[in-house]
Amino acid sequence: MLVRSETDSPAARAIRPALGVLALVALLALLPLLAVLLIHPPPAAASAEPLPYQANDYGNGGFHDVLPPGQNGLTNVLGLALFKLNGTRPAHSFDQYPMYSNLLYHAPGLSPADISKYFKDSSFGVPPGHIASVERPRDDGVIVRDSDFGVPHIYGSTRSGTEFAAGFAAAEDRLFEMDALRHAGRGQLAGFAGGSPGNRAMDQTTFINAPYTEADLQRQFDALPTRYGPDGQQVVDDAASYVAGINLYIDEAKLNVTLMPGEYAAIDRPLGPDPWKVTDLLATASLIGGILGQGGGNQLSWAQILVGFRHRFGRSTGTTLWTDWRERNDPEAPTTVTRKAFPYELAPAHPRGAALPDPGSVLFQPVVTGATGAAVTDISPLATRGATRSATQGAARQSGTRGLLALPDSDSNALLVAARHSASGHPLAVMGPQVGYFNPQILSEEDIHGPGLDARGASVAGLGLYVQLGHGEDYSWSATSAGQDIVHTFAVHLCNPDGSPPSVLSDSYVFRGRCTPIDVVTQTESWLPSLADQTDAGSETLSAGRTALGIVVARGTVAGRPVAYTRLRSTYGHEFDSAVGFSDFDNPDRIQSAAAFQRAAARIGYTYNWFYADDRDIAYFNSGANPIADPRVDPALPVDAAYEWRNFDPQAQTAAYAPPAAHPQVVNQDFITSWNNKQARGFSGSNSQYASIYRSQLLDTRISGLIAGHRKTTLAAVIGAMEDAGTVDLRADRVLPYILDVLGPQTDPQVARAVADLTSWRADGSHRIDPSASGSYAHSQAIAVLDAWWPLLVSGEFKPILGPTLYGQLTNQLTIDDPPNRGSGIPHVGSAYDTGWFGYVAKDLRRVLGQPEAGPYHRVYCGRGSLTACRSMLEATLRQAIAKAADPASLYADPTCDAAGHPGSQECFDSIAFSPVGVTTVPSMPWVNRPTYQQAVEIPAHRPR
Repeated sequence: MLVRSETDSPAARAIRPALGVLALVALLALLPLLAVLLIHPPPAAASAEPLPYQANDYGNGGFHDVLPPGQNGLTNVLGLALFKLNGTRPAHSFDQYPMYSNLLYHAPGLSPADISKYFKDSSFGVPPGHIASVERPRDDGVIVRDSDFGVPHIYGSTRSGTEFAAGFAAAEDRLFEMDALRHAGRGQLAGFAGGSPGNRAMDQTTFINAPYTEADLQRQFDALPTRYGPDGQQVVDDAASYVAGINLYIDEAKLNVTLMPGEYAAIDRPLGPDPWKVTDLLATASLIGGILGQGGGNQLSWAQILVGFRHRFGRSTGTTLWTDWRERNDPEAPTTVTRKAFPYELAPAHPRGAALPDPGSVLFQPVVTGATGAAVTDISPLATRGATRSATQGAARQSGTRGLLALPDSDSNALLVAARHSASGHPLAVMGPQVGYFNPQILSEEDIHGPGLDARGASVAGLGLYVQLGHGEDYSWSATSAGQDIVHTFAVHLCNPDGSPPSVLSDSYVFRGRCTPIDVVTQTESWLPSLADQTDAGSETLSAGRTALGIVVARGTVAGRPVAYTRLRSTYGHEFDSAVGFSDFDNPDRIQSAAAFQRAAARIGYTYNWFYADDRDIAYFNSGANPIADPRVDPALPVDAAYEWRNFDPQAQTAAYAPPAAHPQVVNQDFITSWNNKQARGFSGSNSQYASIYRSQLLDTRISGLIAGHRKTTLAAVIGAMEDAGTVDLRADRVLPYILDVLGPQTDPQVARAVADLTSWRADGSHRIDPSASGSYAHSQAIAVLDAWWPLLVSGEFKPILGPTLYGQLTNQLTIDDPPNRGSGIPHVGSAYDTGWFGYVAKDLRRVLGQPEAGPYHRVYCGRGSLTACRSMLEATLRQAIAKAADPASLYADPTCDAAGHPGSQECFDSIAFSPVGVTTVPSMPWVNRPTYQQAVEIPAHRPR
């Protein structure tokens, strides 16, 4: 039985009248409540009791975190009315926003005492006198919420009761968002939340990535005990209890309007959600893992670019230049592991099996086979063309709208300093993931304690069986997206069962000598207009073809023979397997050292960079089910189906994978940084912009300065380094010096003034910041000039040599810029400077200047190698940029800013918008390139070793 006790908070007083009205409803609902009790009987176990504040917590106040805007994601119909009436937000839905945003104006230069102003205490438990409520969904599980931020602190006397309470707490905080995520994971977001172009485009990209039937999801779940033994069975049991807790909350919410999210009324689902199933966990996991935890799959687009290079420059020279642009192993690329190389996916000297498409033969497989209502661009080409970019950002680019959910690819970062460079003698860590900015957040906090569980931190909404990012008793961990290739492209030869000559439209393929039908999976969704989404009624049928070697994404011919191009992902059919690793993270008996953490991280199939800190060690490990390709092929290109992964089993969807020792890893390096950069020398992958310039260098230079010589640094200083780097324009900081060196002294007063402004801006740190909150950036004129100049100078530098067709292919595959307003292709998403032609521009200009470099390109592009011609191009494009910068309303045109009355505002243009996944909104935030959820950690002690 659920028992609640609450302090007499303003929120409690506000809803008391409604609760009184509902008392009669509760009495009339006696029989349904009895049914609930029969379904979820209290187990015969000891009653769960909360532990004291900081029990089993060796951080002694050294654990801090922040997750804006706030933990509470429930807005019921009464809360919705109050928000619409006078802007009152539910308690704890906005209280971490000021902490997060105000750090911008006070860092660097923080003192240790300042940390608590911008990060909250994330110790285990609730301090005395700070308990806001106590709930018992079952007698063996209890939820205590603190009055400071409303974080659920979960305690269980049994493992089942702990997970049951965790599921109940998750539904309290994120029920509607969890519902949206489970629908999105099935490619059914439009049918759930409305048929806007953004929602429909997301469904298309999600479906082509994971076209599962319900039976597929259930089989994956049921297989866990067979694959992982007792650990797999524990995940199955935990999931069942967690789902049961969610369903108890749903049962209660259907009887108590104050517990039901108001969003359901807005989407014309007044009865609320359907019951939860374990397959909902798998659908959500496949969505998040498919966006943030995979890389590769873009081999076909790179093959088309290779064909383009050969067409323009000839086979030999074209191949050589293509290799430059592919940038698989630039010796100047900054790496997380600084000394040791970890070779992966290196091309053999004489590769075989490449399946290059005949020019003009590629036809991308349609995802939508039938649709009514408003049209939306079919985004299936993106699924192949830019597979390293997430489904949601691709959907946003194609549809012109964010939709309900739009996550960036990557903006996570981590800064860890070894104990020997710390003033306290203990490691320092400031680290966190970037999963976009939403209201409420996609991540949700929890503090969970029960048999085999002792952790606090954040998890994806609806996947809170385990803390996925946070800390244990005496250690902390976090992650950034890695994105190495675990998705490869194969060319399967098409055939007809009757033996007749095939065409590119044939619906069977040759696999291991047999003509096999392509398995076509379809699903139809429909939508009606609602208060939340006014899109006209319509429907669409999504279709995906499945083969033994992956999902069909395109068709074409290779040397005249018809083929289907497929994308094979190593985590396909195994999205939930990584739960065994997350379970280890939360188990203090499994994580007793840096080496033990690395072993746990190795059990995670998704491509993440994992970071660890305790009282004496820092560590890093790159996870991922890295398939071992046939050694005869170049994994950067699509290969013939005959060249399968080593030990590939199409029934089990398994193969031979790189062993843990082959994954980039390190312990107690002087410092460890990551901003989604290259992991280690020799570790090739899909990100072709791991060039000589990458944003992680902004972190490296700052940490290096803090520990130079015999200096010791502090946690406050590392926080400051992170925040200071987060407002830097990478182009200005790293590329502009070479541009200005080529440009040289100018006699034209207008151009000379622009050069002086740019020089002054860079000397002041290259920041895009309004330090006094005046409404205007410092160095605003220089910023406007570079914003206008960058696309002009990139085109002027490379297009004359590449030609318009090849230049277009490259810019389509590799965005030339990644500015704050369109970071990851999504407006106002925060992430920026992850990709761009920064290294290409700088390295080419260094050749023009005659400066030394490692790994030089095989030709000079700017001015065809002439310093005079290159300078003339820069002068001409700078004059054009000055003219464009004089019209900020055009340069910074943005519907959001225009509607807010800020046309042409740089600060508004760059600002971070919190996408509402619900009925309430929060204001935009000044731009900073920073993780969404972030920890600041300094651990002074450890359990007995």
